[in-house]
Amino acid sequence: MALRSTGLSHDEIFSALHALKANDVRWREGRAFTLTYSAGPDVLAVAEEAYRTFSTENALNTDAFPSLRTIQADVVTIVTDWLQGGTDAAGFMTTGGTESILLAVKGSRERGRRERGISAPNVVLPTSAHAAFEKACYYFGLESRRIAVNDDWRANPHAMADAVDDNTVLIVGSAPQYPQGVIDPIPVIAAMAAERGINCHVDGCMGGVTLTYLARLGHHIPPWNFTVDGVTSISVDLHKYGYTSKGASVIAYRNKQLRSYQTYLTDNWLGGMYGSSGIMGTKGGGSMAAAWAVMNFLGDEGYMRVTAAARHAAEELVAGITARPTLRLRAEPDSTLVSFGAGEPESLDIFAVADALWKRGWYLDRQGPPPSLHCTVNAVHEGKIPAFLADLDAAIDDVVNASASGVQGAYGTIE
Repeated sequence: MALRSTGLSHDEIFSALHALKANDVRWREGRAFTLTYSAGPDVLAVAEEAYRTFSTENALNTDAFPSLRTIQADVVTIVTDWLQGGTDAAGFMTTGGTESILLAVKGSRERGRRERGISAPNVVLPTSAHAAFEKACYYFGLESRRIAVNDDWRANPHAMADAVDDNTVLIVGSAPQYPQGVIDPIPVIAAMAAERGINCHVDGCMGGVTLTYLARLGHHIPPWNFTVDGVTSISVDLHKYGYTSKGASVIAYRNKQLRSYQTYLTDNWLGGMYGSSGIMGTKGGGSMAAAWAVMNFLGDEGYMRVTAAARHAAEELVAGITARPTLRLRAEPDSTLVSFGAGEPESLDIFAVADALWKRGWYLDRQGPPPSLHCTVNAVHEGKIPAFLADLDAAIDDVVNASASGVQGAYGTIE
């Protein structure tokens, strides 16, 4: 549309915006199993107020905004404590998991270039590792060496070892990986990297908060964080299971030397010294402040509570999927990510089931191979699983009776 010659009133603006949202998924009601995360209206209110308070502040230069320097330092310290990084650990806030992963790849390239003179770097990673690694390799000119996972969907470190050569600058594991929600064998992968003196990044975007608190709640969690020798960096998204506003993640490193490879400095222009910790120049204070506010609002007790709620809902969903012969669980989840496909009959089109669920107001990720539906179960889903399972049964009946078919769609869009 063209810009209006005269502006709209406050009421007209927000009436139009609310009308635009009319067909969006009702995530506050727990109807979305992807993209959004909610720990309740009280947490959301804190996040929104903190975001408004810092909505136009800019962490590009914290000399002007020392408040954001303190906020970032506090948030990173909390996260590195979760990751058991010790006093040497360091990091930066980023705008999300993709930026954190991009920086981990860029930093690995720089370390390989400076320390080993590598000019044709490659990354070795399982086929389950997030698409953002592929994006990073494309952006920064690294070769992506994808290695097939084992039958249990976990990385195959022996096959990965065969793909490592003198030009490998990074080996990747996930805790958990996104598609099936299982944790890769991080100690074996990290040892492989340590033996060669190269970086090992753990993608903890989905699990960095949840796995920390599941362990504190007494669940058995395989080793995955900085307690594992050889792990050099970990990404943790706060706008997922940290329940903060969108635009908040942390990339954490074992030490400041490793962190230094992701930063950028130049004075090769007429504007003086320019330094940047990440991909972006401008670094909005709203999401940073919202993260600080929510983390301090919830505290350890709050994160224990919301993590327990999310895990209980995930276990309830897993039990419901397992009890239905028409469906098949892809893997027993190590955290709160649940993936399932068609059981008997296998001819059931699981993407058509997703279509039928969306008509009932439920939105799930569609993924493959193999064709699957994916649920990022979080605290908002506590108490919602029985209603979801009832609609899931109705959706399956609709698909079977109509012999309906669906399409996979996309995890992310470019429109």
